[in-house]
Amino acid sequence: MSYSVLVCDDSTVARKQVKRCLQASLDVDIVEAQHGAEALALLQSKQIDLVCLDLTMPVVDGIGVLEGIKEQKIESFVVVISADIQSEMKAKVASLGALDFIEKPVKPDSLLSVLHKFGIR
Repeated sequence: MSYSVLVCDDSTVARKQVKRCLQASLDVDIVEAQHGAEALALLQSKQIDLVCLDLTMPVVDGIGVLEGIKEQKIESFVVVISADIQSEMKAKVASLGALDFIEKPVKPDSLLSVLHKFGIR
């Protein structure tokens, strides 16, 4: 099964790293966003199965994206990939509907383990 994936991070290097992890193990169609406003526009314009989302970004941050997804009732799985690993932040993203939280830099095994846990193979 092919999945549509949005990788949202202001770092080109981080986006490429996540893309490589996903493309190595899954049948995916990947679009990219450099900040949360781009991500929300893409989520409104097309069906995205999975969002790999950074938290610290310009324009609209990851929390703003999660709030937008919740407010607009957009159906998409969200995995947060961030260096901000404080327990309060993990609790906040979980309360906004994120499936899980992965620490940067992303490790392929960690990302795939989370996705497999939620039936994405």
